Amino acid sequence: MRFTARFSDRAEAGRELARELVKRKLADPVVLALPRGGVPVAVEIARALKAPLDLVLVRKIGVPYQRELAAAAVVDGSDPEVVVNDEVMRLAGLGPDYLAEQAKAELAEIERRRHAYLQGRARVPLGGRNLILVDDGIATGASVRAALAALRRKSPASLILAVPVAPRETLEDLRDKVDEVVCLEVPEPFYAISLHYRDFHQVPDEEVVRLLRTLQPASEKAASSDPSSA
Repeated sequence: MRFTARFSDRAEAGRELARELVKRKLADPVVLALPRGGVPVAVEIARALKAPLDLVLVRKIGVPYQRELAAAAVVDGSDPEVVVNDEVMRLAGLGPDYLAEQAKAELAEIERRRHAYLQGRARVPLGGRNLILVDDGIATGASVRAALAALRRKSPASLILAVPVAPRETLEDLRDKVDEVVCLEVPEPFYAISLHYRDFHQVPDEEVVRLLRTLQPASEKAASSDPSSA
């Protein structure tokens, strides 16, 4: 079976999502990207909505023999949120000690990425605002579930999930965790996110930093480049 990719790259997918989100006329929106692949998508949305962009840093906790199979996911914050896939934990025979050990390691990686990406920049206030969580696509949804759980605790006015592509089953599972889902493509059967992009390169840290700087206010750019401000 041959596939024709709908999106040339993540930026094009972001522009398509932005056209849908602009129609909502959201007051005081904040766009939140899941790094790294979600950042090029989210930048286009933030630009179109004239909204601030911030990151939600999530790490999967895989099973020992198959790291891509998520037993849980952890998201950063003053009180880190851990979302557990009970069925995977049970089938893999994993217990709370494994979860705690892996969560500690993943939180250390989250801290490294936060420093690298945000470089001391202040986080965007989220309480009472319309939040839009963005990724470049969803497969199992483990990372997205953790991010949504953490964002709900911020008491937003509304919480929207915006992705270019995802399987129907996963979207249905996530629908009751948000106020709205905006998804451009729901293929059946679903095989892989990458099939829906002509360019689906691995996004490096340097690209994330560069894209975030394109939306950084001029005053902050000047301060960060001025040696006397350090």
